Amino acid sequence: MALSGGVCVVTGACGFLGKRLIRLLLEEENFSEIRLVDTNIKLEDVQHFNDCSSSSSSSTRVRACEGDIRDEVFLRRACRGASLVFHIAALIDVLGTVEFSELHGVNVTGTQLLLDVCIEENVSSFIITSSLEVMGPNPRGDPIHSGTEETVYDSSSLKSLYGITKKEAEEKTLQANGKLLPDGTRLATCALRPMYIYGEGCRFLRGHLADGLGNNNVLYRMSLKEAKVNPVYVGNVAFAHLQAARCLKDPTKRQVASGKFYFISDDTPPVSYSDFSHALMSPLGFHIQDKLPLPMSLLYAGCFIMEMVSMMLRPFITLVPPLSRQVLTMLNTHFTFSYQKAQTELGYTPRFSWQQASKGTTEWLAGQLPALQEKL
Repeated sequence: MALSGGVCVVTGACGFLGKRLIRLLLEEENFSEIRLVDTNIKLEDVQHFNDCSSSSSSSTRVRACEGDIRDEVFLRRACRGASLVFHIAALIDVLGTVEFSELHGVNVTGTQLLLDVCIEENVSSFIITSSLEVMGPNPRGDPIHSGTEETVYDSSSLKSLYGITKKEAEEKTLQANGKLLPDGTRLATCALRPMYIYGEGCRFLRGHLADGLGNNNVLYRMSLKEAKVNPVYVGNVAFAHLQAARCLKDPTKRQVASGKFYFISDDTPPVSYSDFSHALMSPLGFHIQDKLPLPMSLLYAGCFIMEMVSMMLRPFITLVPPLSRQVLTMLNTHFTFSYQKAQTELGYTPRFSWQQASKGTTEWLAGQLPALQEKL
């Protein structure tokens, strides 16, 4: 079902996924207005989106709403008159560089405020971009092979503060499903859990590229070959969001999809994190280390020591270890998931093949090389 008409709000609109989703919305839908909610919106981004709207013969107006998601007054202005909210905004922190209070404030408190405002303003559909890290892996590194939404997994002892806050935000979102709105209708919510998202504009891949350049075009290996994951292309994640929104608008499908979470993957071949970077960068002349720099037991012990030193120094100085036990576990745990339920209930099928996704990503990485080489 088309989403024509109405006002759509996208939080985190100027981020990696947000930009891709807005481009897709402008290409395939015709809203009266799309509001870009972000903390730092550049004029060129707004102009780019308006140009996309014009080139696609869309009459959609694109409007910037710059502000903090923890500001309730700002959120009320941004959501007034809207019928659909894509909540992508979040603080992503893998290494532990952000204080828990800040992570919780943005990822949890911000989500709750946004939900409260949506209820007050009669927003009928709310889709949150969750994370695979709400599932794990747990500290034991228990693997999952082709997991589904019904997979039972012990995630009660998550160590990732980012994962903990995203899990709470997801729970709040799904608990809000069915809330009565002032106009007599009810709010429908849905959560999408993408795998590791890659594609043009991925800052993590750009970081791996820079590290490889500094190591004479040899990528560092930090994950075992057998610890496979299944990354997902950003264009396919954007399409999954669009399909979720269409389902929540359709009266019949709304009953099926609302109040649920869905894993979002595609047909990217399962491979370890390190080997995935190599698959994208080998066409650019990069090689990869055959083995981990140290045995896993020594790496784990080293992480423990660095974490203890960091904790003891914290009253005097903030020292963030370059690697933690939690990240090491994440990088070395087999953790793959199926998108079958999203396909069956949301009508999601990957728009982009692995060949298309890898080609576009590698070409983008090639374009990053000159600037990175200048910094060496």
